[in-house]
Amino acid sequence: MRRAKISIVGSGNVGATTAHWCAAAELGDIVLVDIPQTGDMPKGKALDLMQASPVVGFDSNIIGTTDYKDTEASDVVVITAGIPRKPGMSRDDLLATNAKIMTSVCEEIRRTSPEAVVIVVSNPLDAMVQRAQQVTGFPHNRVLGQAGVLDTARYRTFLAQELGVSVEDVSALLMGGHGDTMVPLASCTSVGGIPVTQLIEPNRLEEIVDRTRKGGAEIVGLLKTGSAYYAPAAASAQMVEAVVRDKKRLLPCAAYCDKEYGVGGYYVGVPIVLGTAGVEKIVELTLTDTERAAFQKSVDAVRDLVATMAKIA
Repeated sequence: MRRAKISIVGSGNVGATTAHWCAAAELGDIVLVDIPQTGDMPKGKALDLMQASPVVGFDSNIIGTTDYKDTEASDVVVITAGIPRKPGMSRDDLLATNAKIMTSVCEEIRRTSPEAVVIVVSNPLDAMVQRAQQVTGFPHNRVLGQAGVLDTARYRTFLAQELGVSVEDVSALLMGGHGDTMVPLASCTSVGGIPVTQLIEPNRLEEIVDRTRKGGAEIVGLLKTGSAYYAPAAASAQMVEAVVRDKKRLLPCAAYCDKEYGVGGYYVGVPIVLGTAGVEKIVELTLTDTERAAFQKSVDAVRDLVATMAKIA
């Protein structure tokens, strides 16, 4: 049986670590691609990872390259390319530079892998996935963004730490844009089947929600010279698995919404069913008045960001 072909654009921390998770899970053969200015660096990382295969026990083939020809006919393309956030820098500050990078990358993807499912990880996420779809021209269901899986993982981690329970028993969901306006849904959060509102006082729960919103910035502040990559890469690999193994996972991802939730034609974080076709279904929830207001605020922020991108990039 043919192995899936997974191309990862950007061989920095997020890209290389995504390759690591995907290889360890034997999700397919992997191409790690970067710009020519990086020289042989992608080849070096790919070779290093390949040499881990006898120890870990995986048979995926991994190559590094600066030539998009090596990515031809990819089943999934994960885009991590772009400049990282630095201390004091908002996701919005990244907009102009990363929009240009996204345009260049997606022109290559359109040419080399016209049937691929594209998973965007680059920030500012919601605007970057919108640009990726515009440039590739792929159907909306085959272009989506990784954000909700990561944000939910952070939320679940903080809740598990607060309650002293296994993260496996925490089930949670977030919606909205990736960043300060994300909307963790208390109504869809439970621990071992128990609503979280019965376990954590409202004020404390709001503090945890606020920490989740600022989770990326917290790590940037601690690292000083970089941004998060282990968790973003693990989240990306989970989405790749859902596609290549047709898992039909119900996950929060940045998906194109038109009539859904009244969004009106933008990419924003919503619960979806993710499989081989990409976004196979958008799940529409009945939100509380408070949740709906917060979600609308987040959608408005995404809309403003996309409008700014159209002007400057």
